[in-house]
Amino acid sequence: MKRTALGAGSLIVLMSLAGLKLGDVPISWTTIFAILADPAAAQPDTAMIVLDLRLPRIALAALVGMALGVAGAITQAILRNPLAEPGTLGVNAGAALAVTVLIVAYPGSSPFLTPWAGFVGASAMAAAIYALSWRAGATSLRIILVGVGLSSLAGAAVTLLTALGDARDVHRAFIWLSGSVYDASWTQVSALSLSLFPSLALCWLAARALDVASLGATAARAVGQDVHRFQGFVILLCTLISGAAVAVSGLIAFVGLIAPHAARRLVGPSHGQIIPASALIGAVIVMAADLIGRVAFAPFQLPAGVLTAMIGAPAFAFLLWRRRTSIG
Repeated sequence: MKRTALGAGSLIVLMSLAGLKLGDVPISWTTIFAILADPAAAQPDTAMIVLDLRLPRIALAALVGMALGVAGAITQAILRNPLAEPGTLGVNAGAALAVTVLIVAYPGSSPFLTPWAGFVGASAMAAAIYALSWRAGATSLRIILVGVGLSSLAGAAVTLLTALGDARDVHRAFIWLSGSVYDASWTQVSALSLSLFPSLALCWLAARALDVASLGATAARAVGQDVHRFQGFVILLCTLISGAAVAVSGLIAFVGLIAPHAARRLVGPSHGQIIPASALIGAVIVMAADLIGRVAFAPFQLPAGVLTAMIGAPAFAFLLWRRRTSIG
């Protein structure tokens, strides 16, 4: 775990420095360190670029990655499915539908309502999936099947809205759906931090219980775990964590799938180590995707969600192939 934390931490620092330096307006290292040391003495325009545009974007990308990585880790543990991720619980589909309805059906609404719509939609969809899965308990298979069905229904509704909506409003919706932290602000960073860190602490405290839950319901009951109550608690935690992240960044796919698998390979099966490792790896993935999308295609900016999908889709296919070969 120490090597993983050191490696991921080093990558986070390097990408943070690169994110402060690179961009449409290149800034020298001397100027960056001078601004960080004494912002009042720096030129206002350069200080604004570093402190108000680039630094909050870097911080928000790291927080979103941490949230998605941990949400994926606890989702895979409670559903006992290595292919599960927050989208399995309907977070992505619910958020996408709610935001699309707000933007396309109510084009005059305030942009400040968008994060709230995303969070409310994510929470409502996750609650609906869990409620429809309940039949003297909610098994992992029922949650996944109901989640796939309702997510498909929500996707169809989004497609219908975008087909019938005004082109400008549809374009705004697509920008949010693509997933990006380009408009990050310190207000968003503060809001996500306040909701994220208490939830991450609860996940870490529940690590031993997650180890037991990942063994299956029979083994969990044998050691006295209230399986259904703990399952509901973890689903609530996952919805709070990933819903808050999706609300500020839009849909950044596959981070919740890739980060836990990478963490498990690096630190082993204990969730006491998987959870912090998933947080660090998730931060690295989103920060790297945002940096590459911002710099490699300048003056255009490619959303981070597009790059994570380009990486995550082959990774998902590989995981499916590996499970097929291991079963067969």
